[in-house]
Amino acid sequence: MNEQRLNRVLQRLESMGLEQMLICDPMSIKYLCGYYVEPMERFLGLTISTNAEPTLFVNQLFPAPEQTTAQTVILSDNDSPIPALADAINAHKALGVDKGLEARWLVPLIEAQAAQAFRLSSDAVDGVRRIKDKDEQELMRAASRTNDKAMAWLKEQTHVSAVEREIAAALEGHYRELGAEGNSFTPIVSFGATAADPHHEPDGTVAQTGDVILFDVGCIQDGYCSDMTRTFFLGEPSERDRKVYDIVRRAHAAGESAVKPGVALSEIDRAARSVIEEAGYGQYFTHRLGHQIGTSVHEVGDVSEVNIEMFAESGMCFSIEPGIYLPGEMGVRIEDLVLVTEDGCEVLNEFPTELQVL
Repeated sequence: MNEQRLNRVLQRLESMGLEQMLICDPMSIKYLCGYYVEPMERFLGLTISTNAEPTLFVNQLFPAPEQTTAQTVILSDNDSPIPALADAINAHKALGVDKGLEARWLVPLIEAQAAQAFRLSSDAVDGVRRIKDKDEQELMRAASRTNDKAMAWLKEQTHVSAVEREIAAALEGHYRELGAEGNSFTPIVSFGATAADPHHEPDGTVAQTGDVILFDVGCIQDGYCSDMTRTFFLGEPSERDRKVYDIVRRAHAAGESAVKPGVALSEIDRAARSVIEEAGYGQYFTHRLGHQIGTSVHEVGDVSEVNIEMFAESGMCFSIEPGIYLPGEMGVRIEDLVLVTEDGCEVLNEFPTELQVL
């Protein structure tokens, strides 16, 4: 059990008026006690309390927990977790629950009156995970350095007749060659008109001269995620395409320049979005500016116009990824990860953002 992290979570929990919590998000459990499995349909949970030792609930089919100070309750497929959970929960106090607790477990807990009340308290853990400590910051830097190398490799793979699906399939093996565990998400490889879909899944599209080439990729390295997007041109781009690229690059720079402690995340989104809107392409920027990232590629707390209550804090790490998507024609996105510092931000990616013709 990471006692420092646990104490920070318990402090946040107390500030919410709670003394106990049931955590079911596998990544949050890993973050606190170092134990990680994907439970699928089986129950996995960790109870924490200001008045009792943490207790980990895990199915016997999974590896036995090691090097954790949490008490452990081993469940079989024939066991309902509800009685064991009720024993670990103070029925006279409210229970905080996180976003990972499924209704099929929550409803029986309510029916069993396992707690005096049930309250969503995910931010007790998510808020701590958002602020990366010094060790985590270095792991984020290292993962991004690997991603820079992968982007250089992707650039070398791009030529007329290259196939989206084939490049995407080869990428995970290259990440492993670079020392990473693999992809942090399904890579986005888009040629030509498919780049107009921000979340395009690689298919049999073949690269042709004149295509825009968009790579949105990331790896997991030592348990931490990277994420970066670069857009290239296979052959000389048109004047319109150059203009679109320049607008996105300026929006990207404006977003990064706005990052410093105390600035609302909505204002960072606005700084980038206004560049695109003023250029007349506002309707073609169809997503938020960015997302938090760490042990999960998408962590809680997006950089968007509607997130007016969250402010940048030193130690936060999130993406800055403006884009313009012209349906049926092309799309441009540029993405870096930034780490908020005491007086601004550190950009974790070094791969150039200048327009590049392949």
